[in-house]
Amino acid sequence: MGEFTLKDLGDGHFALSGEMSFDTAERILQASERPFEEHTRLEIDLSGVTMSDSAGLALLLEWVTWANHTVREIRFSGMPDRVLAIAKTTEVDELLTRGERWAGFIESPDHQ
Repeated sequence: MGEFTLKDLGDGHFALSGEMSFDTAERILQASERPFEEHTRLEIDLSGVTMSDSAGLALLLEWVTWANHTVREIRFSGMPDRVLAIAKTTEVDELLTRGERWAGFIESPDHQ
């Protein structure tokens, strides 16, 4: 079973490390529910993610949907290349930025 760590860095900043995959996505979502609810602006650093797949993308989209429905802002940094590639291939990369008001939501050459 895959391992992950979701670290609360304070003031709405979080760091996810380890696997963001079919093995971990549901557990990551459950682990994020209570700490995320405490903030109106969230920044999630994904640079520590060592493995990701389409379930990782689904997790990010779930967080974006939740943020939009609860009038929160969410930003990702250190987006794993694999997740970004899957998002572009499946043409959902724009969904990751829907409702986003911060510049540089996805740190990549195409989104600045």
